[in-house]
Amino acid sequence: MASNSAMSNGKEAAKVNGEPVLKRARDGLHELLRSHKEPRNKVTVVLGAQWGDEGKGKVVDLLAMDADIVCRCQGGNNAGHTVVVDSVEYDFHLLPSGVLNKKALSFIGNGVVIHLPGLFDEAEKNLQKGKGTRRSNRPGGLLKSLRRVFNFHQAVDGIQEQQRQQQGGKNLGTTKKGIGPAYSSKAARNGLRICDLVSDFPVFEEKFRVLAEHFLTMYPTLNLDVEGELAQLKSYVVRLRPLVTDGVYFMHQALTGPSKKILVEGANAALLDIDFGTYPFVTSSNCTVGGVCTGLGVPPCHVGRVYGVVKAYTTRVGVGAFPTEQDNVTGELLQSRGREVGVTTGRKRRCGWLDLILVRYAHMVNGFSAIALTKLDILDTLEEIKVGIMYKVDGEVLPSFPANMDVLTRVKVDYKTLPGWCCSTEGVRSMEDLPPQARDYVHFIEDFLQVPGRARGSSQPEYHRYSTLKGLQRVYQLSF
Repeated sequence: MASNSAMSNGKEAAKVNGEPVLKRARDGLHELLRSHKEPRNKVTVVLGAQWGDEGKGKVVDLLAMDADIVCRCQGGNNAGHTVVVDSVEYDFHLLPSGVLNKKALSFIGNGVVIHLPGLFDEAEKNLQKGKGTRRSNRPGGLLKSLRRVFNFHQAVDGIQEQQRQQQGGKNLGTTKKGIGPAYSSKAARNGLRICDLVSDFPVFEEKFRVLAEHFLTMYPTLNLDVEGELAQLKSYVVRLRPLVTDGVYFMHQALTGPSKKILVEGANAALLDIDFGTYPFVTSSNCTVGGVCTGLGVPPCHVGRVYGVVKAYTTRVGVGAFPTEQDNVTGELLQSRGREVGVTTGRKRRCGWLDLILVRYAHMVNGFSAIALTKLDILDTLEEIKVGIMYKVDGEVLPSFPANMDVLTRVKVDYKTLPGWCCSTEGVRSMEDLPPQARDYVHFIEDFLQVPGRARGSSQPEYHRYSTLKGLQRVYQLSF
């Protein structure tokens, strides 16, 4: 009792059994929590909610108009985004789509694997298309710990695909851009980074030769031009040095300094995530919201709004399970009207009905603040529109999206059939102007996913800029 009294009076604690009684730190912890302030700056994230090709580039470009910094956090030039500005179509694979904003700084984080010849070639091609990429009067940034994709990574990617086809009769359908082998080098800890290239070239050269020999040992038929690639890489050093920075420090300064609008552009999509996607038919990086933290060095408390981009139907490139695929006239109509051809590969995309089981799963992983529904106008000519709402295997309802791809290939989909609107919605820029059936379609998606949102009206100037972008019919709460 004496010890309790001493503690309550704030005096030196008494001893019990010869040991001092320590004052509990609860009051101090509560005071610390009370004094904690919300981060001043948070990143706004745009992610794909399906298998990619949802129209993320369009949404990023819309948001980037107000951004101070636009970042890429994962993937490589296996991703492809198309943005149309002033009737000029720009294709981006490594450059953030926000590079079209003359006021924004574009930043490529450590989670990206970068093929330097591809980066410079992409920049030059887009410069030749129009003035859009000349608008930027602020420098770009590359993180020092950014991993490199070399030419032999791309060659290895092709050999691995060929071996899969020969051994199992089924490849993964990769883009053969070397992304998987480059991430493998990262995990094996023998990969090379941008800081290696720009700091001491003789040391980099020695490491490069060792890495090339490593792959040549694994793949004896590999055709390598070590001297040629080293000469090419050396020619990039002077151009690269002004662009390279300490990314963790850069992001910390941006997040904790004066007010800034920071946008993160996800590549690929949730169902292509290496951990949460339809493995093994996935990419080699984390395309979900966790990749923002690891790919840029952003603390979780600085992640703000997360927007999921959802196409009004479903598409997929390459092989892998696709429960709502329509390998019929409907699929052909969606493919032709939607111009569903891969930006990176040129391959026709497989098409099918909107799969809300799949999108709901993406929402579970990412916790979308809101969704952006794209390409609604592609459905304009359909009298009836189906939406996948339930998976069954052998007559039993699956309670969640299956992790096992053998199970996913066996699912039967239950559909909700909704009436079409059979009129053009291409010029519509507000929810109120959509036909009633189209509004019902959007509301059905909202209700099923339970993702809050509100439509931005046609009074918003951004919509006028996007009059040439087909199908950006409803965007919920898209602001910083």
